[in-house]
Amino acid sequence: MNPASSSIQALIAQAAAAWPGEPYAVDGESGQVLRHAELAASCGRIASWLQQGGLAPGATVSLVLPNGLQTLRLLLGAMAAGYTVNPINLLAQPEQMRYVLEHSDAALVCVAPEWEARIRQLLASIERPIRLLVVDPAGASLPDEPATALDLAPLPGDRPALLMYTSGTTGRPKGVVLSQGALAANARAISLEHDLGPRDRVLGVLPLYHINAFVVTMLAPLAHGGSVAMVARFSSHRFWEQVQRHACTWINLVPTMIAYLLESDVVGAPQGLRFCRSASAPLAPEQHRAFEARFGIAIIETMGLTESAAPVFSNGRTAAERRIASVGRASGCEACVLDRDLQPLPPGETGEIAVRGPQLMSGYYKDEAATRSAFTADGWLRTGDLGHRDADGFYYISGRIKELIIKGGENIAPREIDEVLLRHPAVLDAAAVGVPDKLYGQEIAACIVLREGAVCELDDLRVFCVEHLGRYKTPKLMRFVEDLPRGPSGKVQRLKMQAIFAAD
Repeated sequence: MNPASSSIQALIAQAAAAWPGEPYAVDGESGQVLRHAELAASCGRIASWLQQGGLAPGATVSLVLPNGLQTLRLLLGAMAAGYTVNPINLLAQPEQMRYVLEHSDAALVCVAPEWEARIRQLLASIERPIRLLVVDPAGASLPDEPATALDLAPLPGDRPALLMYTSGTTGRPKGVVLSQGALAANARAISLEHDLGPRDRVLGVLPLYHINAFVVTMLAPLAHGGSVAMVARFSSHRFWEQVQRHACTWINLVPTMIAYLLESDVVGAPQGLRFCRSASAPLAPEQHRAFEARFGIAIIETMGLTESAAPVFSNGRTAAERRIASVGRASGCEACVLDRDLQPLPPGETGEIAVRGPQLMSGYYKDEAATRSAFTADGWLRTGDLGHRDADGFYYISGRIKELIIKGGENIAPREIDEVLLRHPAVLDAAAVGVPDKLYGQEIAACIVLREGAVCELDDLRVFCVEHLGRYKTPKLMRFVEDLPRGPSGKVQRLKMQAIFAAD
């Protein structure tokens, strides 16, 4: 492949040439349409706008913006012009936001009007000057956007395009650098994996500061000429009406959203919807089967991480192409399972899952030591996930290595506890975590979210767990909570749960 064709800029240009008049994005509220040719033209104007703003070539542009057509234009236009975009998690704590703005070396931060005062306050504590511009995410144009466009020079595939920070559950967030080529490679892999084409439209409910939304709902349609109906946020009450109104053919969700949709009274999905894609965290088999039975469409379970530009595993839609409870086969890359000495393990053996392919990160920003430890000597990215593969090449996740519960010398995967609790009819959501114990080293604790209106006692759950897990794996400590702590991708941040049980 020509390196110059392996870029976000090239994806945009190729889509504009092949499908100029076809929609690329539709505003979920106003119905405003951004077509592929219009997107390509706007990239040149945004390049001119950024250049006139004094940005040096390759500079980093941070964004504190919710979903919207303007957010799409700004992200894609900046990358097409060779800048690095840094979308900031709107759910991050102020200190985390300040750290990202400082650590990223951002030259410019674009903020929604409601964020201006808060971000100015954070910038005042940073010694390095960072320019701030207020941008209306639903506006028709950027402030002082020029009418004339720059001619964009072709970009090499190794040019940095995205700097996205991990959720930082165990310390400071790490900045993941993804190149033009890595992002373009996975956009194409997703399109091929799901057999997507120009007639396909996805409902964009995940936030664009999350790698899944960034690559799957924003970039993949550029690779197959499809479109995204962009809505501000997920609403379980409006979801199916939005799918129907915008004639979406596929949806991209995380397990938490699937759980909330199962709480609704809706039966059956709108006509024309081909499949639901589940990502970012393992989906409980009971929820998987319940969703398919209720709505009549297949769920394709996938898995990826920020460091791999979103999905690197995917199931198929037919019974022969998938395994429920599996994240699927390697997609667009190679995969293996490694032992503690980083040697490959045979099928059936549990170890650390690793991947290798064109969509992997260039490294962690300004952190060479972390980058070296993330890769093996022969280029495998260590995911930090424990799991195994079966004889047919399907991969199964047991949990995160750092979250493994070691009770009395026995390794216990938190997901095993989660899945049993989720089978109880009163439980909407649940997660287990290891907590310190003088006798066993660690004990099992669990947080439980009850369904609305459900009545259940902790003793009832203990009896249920003993029946299905045995006494040794039954959580010693349980708490009812309103919500589980989750990162922007929907993954449970188990280590944050330990504070709930710290006084016990």
